[in-house]
Amino acid sequence: MPLSTRHSTFLLVTVFVIAVCGLVYELLIGTLSSYLFGNSVTHFSITIGLFLSAMGLGSFASRRITASLLGWFIAVELAVGLIGGFSAALLYAVFATTDLYYVVMVGLILIIGSLIGMEIPLLTRLLGGWGALKDTLANVLAFDYLGALIASVLFPIVLLPELGLLKTAFATGLLNIGVVVVNIWMFHQRLPTWRALSAITAGTSVCLLLGMAWSIRLTSFFEQQLYQDEIIYTDQTPYQRIIITRWAEDVRLYLDGNLQFSSRDEYRYHEPLVHPAMSLSRSRESVLVLGGGDGLVAREVFKYDDVQRLVLVDIDPAMTDLAMSHPAILAVNGDSLRDPRLKLVNEDAYNYLVDTDELFGVIIIDLPDPNNESLGKLYSREFYKLVQRHLAKGGVVVSQATSPYFARETFWSIVHTAADVGLKTWPYHVYVPSFGDWGFFLAAEHQLDLSHFAPLVPVRFFSAEVFATSLVFDSDISELETQVNTLDNQIILTYYEQGWRRWD
Repeated sequence: MPLSTRHSTFLLVTVFVIAVCGLVYELLIGTLSSYLFGNSVTHFSITIGLFLSAMGLGSFASRRITASLLGWFIAVELAVGLIGGFSAALLYAVFATTDLYYVVMVGLILIIGSLIGMEIPLLTRLLGGWGALKDTLANVLAFDYLGALIASVLFPIVLLPELGLLKTAFATGLLNIGVVVVNIWMFHQRLPTWRALSAITAGTSVCLLLGMAWSIRLTSFFEQQLYQDEIIYTDQTPYQRIIITRWAEDVRLYLDGNLQFSSRDEYRYHEPLVHPAMSLSRSRESVLVLGGGDGLVAREVFKYDDVQRLVLVDIDPAMTDLAMSHPAILAVNGDSLRDPRLKLVNEDAYNYLVDTDELFGVIIIDLPDPNNESLGKLYSREFYKLVQRHLAKGGVVVSQATSPYFARETFWSIVHTAADVGLKTWPYHVYVPSFGDWGFFLAAEHQLDLSHFAPLVPVRFFSAEVFATSLVFDSDISELETQVNTLDNQIILTYYEQGWRRWD
């Protein structure tokens, strides 16, 4: 029986909806893998490639379906909704409890991709009796591509920040089931098994609704398996996953699963980061901090009475808001972000340096490790050239530079990259119990006399004697030849992944 215009139009809308769902599943898996392991280019490349290949297999396999096209389409849609809806929760559970993440990830991509690949051929054949083939294909592909566009916009702007990964997956699965419900209602006269399909649909809907209702608890449960201490705060922002844990008096901040500080020993990180640069610079009146949204660098900087202005640039307003409101962090940072000398800028550090004309006597770079492309650019030659441009005469730059022990090539690549723009560099390292051996470097356009370093303000740990020893590198972490990191070739991501993989 040929389709009416009303039914055909509805099927085109169905094409649009399933296109939205299909791309959301793809983005979910790529994003979750990037959050858990870093290196987003690798994980998105693998996810997209496998999805497209699986869709091709599904499209090829759909040739074997020669009867009951509508019934098959509904069955496929039910499977996509159920498996896709639970995909994020399953991956999170596997990551938290086993070492089989990549096996399960590949399996899910192949299954979901194959099912999605069957959808468009089946719908195209259902629409085949309505108008010329060229018009049918044009309409189907137009609605399919439009749906992909809408999904690509909604996912980072609305779905991820508002719902989070697990709830987005369940909501998308329910959208697939919504398509099934409307199709059964519209075409039940053409479906001899519509009652059985309705019962299966109802059961699937209940499972997805329960999953969505429990998504926050599920996320908390799985995350708790990853952390030894009690989780006291979680938030998914457009930029990162923020988690705070507590055990006894120890408060820890994690961004995308990476430890940022432990309140027990953070001073052993922040004192070496701040005080050599503040002591050796010819001027401390104007200070720039890139990163440091937790306020701990600012706390150390404001120990100097001659600091008149501190500009702190952190991309995530949720992080800086947290640092000004959460009691556990306020107890550590001393409410430093409310100091009247501080100007807070929620912007990408690279873009800020491009746009500003200011010069600074001290520039402190306290950014997360370069485990993805967005962070990798902040350790590039182009970035350090921008830093150099904003350094006042006689000024000093200091940066954290990951661990010279756990990621030796990464550390020296960062140092070599800064030196490549013409800055003189002085690498050093200290032991931080919660981090291990951790590296930094000082940089300036003029020669620094490091023997003149002495803490000018009260410190708990980083004395002149400790600084002198921090300049010495043992043979197993000593300098080695590396490539310079550039925007065009972020070799630092490869160094970083290879280095930490040896220990993970």
